[in-house]
Amino acid sequence: GVMTATDVVNCWQKVFETNGIPEARESSEYIVSFVLGAKTFQSLSSKSLHTPLTAVQQEQIQQLSNKRLERMPVQYVLGEWDFQDLTLKMKPPVFIPRPETEDLISLVVEEESLKSEKNLGLCFPVSAPHPVILEIGCGSGAIALSLLCKLPQSRVIAVDKEEAAVDLTRENAHRLQLQERIRVLHHDVSHSSAKQLLLWGPVDFIVSNPPYVFHEDMASLDAEILRYEDLDALDGGDDGMRVIKTILALTPPLLKDSGSVFLEVDPRHPNMVKSWLQAHPNLLLVLRAIHKDFCGKPRFLHIQKQ
Repeated sequence: GVMTATDVVNCWQKVFETNGIPEARESSEYIVSFVLGAKTFQSLSSKSLHTPLTAVQQEQIQQLSNKRLERMPVQYVLGEWDFQDLTLKMKPPVFIPRPETEDLISLVVEEESLKSEKNLGLCFPVSAPHPVILEIGCGSGAIALSLLCKLPQSRVIAVDKEEAAVDLTRENAHRLQLQERIRVLHHDVSHSSAKQLLLWGPVDFIVSNPPYVFHEDMASLDAEILRYEDLDALDGGDDGMRVIKTILALTPPLLKDSGSVFLEVDPRHPNMVKSWLQAHPNLLLVLRAIHKDFCGKPRFLHIQKQ
């Protein structure tokens, strides 16, 4: 019979629910609107909601929905996802950016504008800020490319130990025409010297959403994550701090004096990081601030070089 977009969404929602797929309604709406060339179901006109779908459209929806039935995250099913104002290409197993990470961008932008204001207060002219930012573990490029957009004078060095992530960040940079201001390096911070990261001298900011899940919590993650995402991007070892410690130990020679590190962490980590930094005074790093995510959990750390 004749099927409209609304019919198909309702139909697949039922199929998803019957099969225990989480967020059945949202999944169905995202897939149908994607095939109809819209970002959200809400943004479809009433005309397109009531126009019968073509056989080709129904076939496309069927193919994408079958992937969702395998518990593939909808971001991978569609092959793209929005982060801040950017549409980024997504490919398994590269880590999917989470909405709370958008706050990490705001913290860097805020700190940069505070630094610029301080400079304006000086009597002699200071050159316009051209911050250099190092991102460790760039994944799809979401953080690096958002920062390039929000800070038009900035340049970014982005590193990831996974070739798939390096390739995807490069591809997303090209799609957004930001490739001139970013260097993407295939580099594992756990196993190699920091010297290769000093392409443009010491940096103003180091930013990272590192793997920070406590190893014992990995097993309870959603099937979507466990089946499809790179678990190395999530598993932070027994205390969730393995990569966090690596980053902080690497930081001193990479960071300008009074430069800043911004990290996303587990809510249990702020006190652990504070103690760890106190136990390693030779790093000359101090925990400046702890910021909460939109659920009110301590999620972001601002660390500064003294």
